[in-house]
Amino acid sequence: MKNLLTLKTYFVRYKKKLFWGIFFILLSNAGTVYLPLLLKDSINLLQQNVDSKKLIEFALLIVATSLFAGVFRFLIRQTIIVVSREIEYDLRQDFWSHIQRLPLRYFQNNSTGNIMAHATNDINAVRMFLGPAVMYSIDTGIRLVIVIIIMLSLNFSLTIYSLIPLPILSFLVYKVSKLIHEKFTLIQEKFSDITTKAQENFSGIRVVKSYVREDNEIKEFAKLNLDYLKRNMGMIKIQALFQPILFLITGLSIIIVIWLGGIKVIDGTMNLGEITAFIVYLGILIWPMIAFGWVINIIQQAEASMKRINKIYSEPREVDDSDETDSNITNLNGEVEFRDVSFRYSKKLPEVLCKINLKIPVGSTVAIMGYTGSGKTTMTNLIPRLYDVTGGEILIDGKAVSKIPLDVLRNNIGLVQQEAFLFSDTIKNNISYGLKTFDEEKVIAAAKISNFHKDIEDFPSGYDTIMGERGITLSGGQKQRASLARALIIDPKILILDDSFSAVDTNTEEEILKNLKEFMRGRTSIIISHRVSTVKDADKIVVLSNGIIAEEGTHEQLVSKGGIYADLHFKQLLEKELEEFN
Repeated sequence: MKNLLTLKTYFVRYKKKLFWGIFFILLSNAGTVYLPLLLKDSINLLQQNVDSKKLIEFALLIVATSLFAGVFRFLIRQTIIVVSREIEYDLRQDFWSHIQRLPLRYFQNNSTGNIMAHATNDINAVRMFLGPAVMYSIDTGIRLVIVIIIMLSLNFSLTIYSLIPLPILSFLVYKVSKLIHEKFTLIQEKFSDITTKAQENFSGIRVVKSYVREDNEIKEFAKLNLDYLKRNMGMIKIQALFQPILFLITGLSIIIVIWLGGIKVIDGTMNLGEITAFIVYLGILIWPMIAFGWVINIIQQAEASMKRINKIYSEPREVDDSDETDSNITNLNGEVEFRDVSFRYSKKLPEVLCKINLKIPVGSTVAIMGYTGSGKTTMTNLIPRLYDVTGGEILIDGKAVSKIPLDVLRNNIGLVQQEAFLFSDTIKNNISYGLKTFDEEKVIAAAKISNFHKDIEDFPSGYDTIMGERGITLSGGQKQRASLARALIIDPKILILDDSFSAVDTNTEEEILKNLKEFMRGRTSIIISHRVSTVKDADKIVVLSNGIIAEEGTHEQLVSKGGIYADLHFKQLLEKELEEFN
């Protein structure tokens, strides 16, 4: 179901402040449009015998009116512009919340840089519409109406003649706005490409330097940057031409007033004060005309950005709580069952898993083995619903995982993924990431079980040591142990270890497994590994091949069968003997 972003919700949320903003616009414009009338009367007085006291009164009245308009002009910005910033905050939070709940499938099909461009440039473009565009639209609209009414009351025919150039302006705005919309869409798309390129380079800087590709990356970025510049220049040329044309059209109106108005002054049908007020009113209209063009520009940019943002909002969450979710489920015991489970990543791709049937009792340890690409990781990713099955169902404690509240499900599963990811933060904050409240004792206990505590004590700042991006300052084995500690600290009912010892040596692995024995007692544990030494003590070993369960049993049973597991076992024994011999 599509959940497109609409700005109406945000406007309704801040309707009181917006109401006051519009009220302040009315008051400010009342002062602004009253000034030319004061100027008209003061100029007419100069043509008569008037004393200085009267002129001082007019001068003070003009100053007071200017202050009145200025104060409310300030209050306009303190309401409407402030509201735009508050809506921007809400918009960014809602966008972030939606992004966090999108399925992994979305992030696999869309680049990080593109998503970042949406969260920065596109939201800012929408904010410009919410603030300046809304403020100036209302402001210029009200001012335009009031000024034209006053001009008509001063001289009807002269007003009509002075407004003749305006239809030309409307046609010009219509044409230019379409061009701006098209060009801004292309600019934002290219900005996404630049952001993606930068993000990939920063994340893969080790690869870039290892293969001495710095110069090539600079050239590639220069091409993208130049294309971005050209697209911006294309829009800037339109904007540069648009502004002078606006001045020219409004200037034509002033020429018409001076010419026809001058004739009327000579004829005696208008006085000097009236023609002066008329010219001032036209001057007041110049900014609304220019602002109108600027607002159209902002609106077109915001519209282009809204379309891009709504592409993300139209993405279904797929994996989420639904009407079938049973909110009465608040805790899990840990029995896991696969019933005829099949899965494919998309309709166009073949099945990764096919008719998997497996029951894992509470407190037991099941190991999953198989050659690369057999579906081991996919199988475990389905348990916490990182993906939803495309066939069959997975049950925990006899209940389909789709009916278990997502937060309950994942809070009871400790998942150590194949690629250990760490945040650019302290070691203690990375380990305690899954905790709602920080607990130093739990952090140290988890680090000890994962055999990481001794390493941390050797760091200059201990648990307060800041790790670089993605834990770049740690070795591969240290990253895996930190990731393991992060999973252990939440005290999960189901522990899933996805090849999480691949970067540690066999001695360290033995120490970790020894520490884990006590921790895993009473918990359901699922271990994926390529090492027979890691899985041989499991209650059951499942061997996957081409998405199906090819073998299952204990270590001794599978070795005696002489199948895939036995083949892996004897190969690893041979490798170990060769290492010892060398």
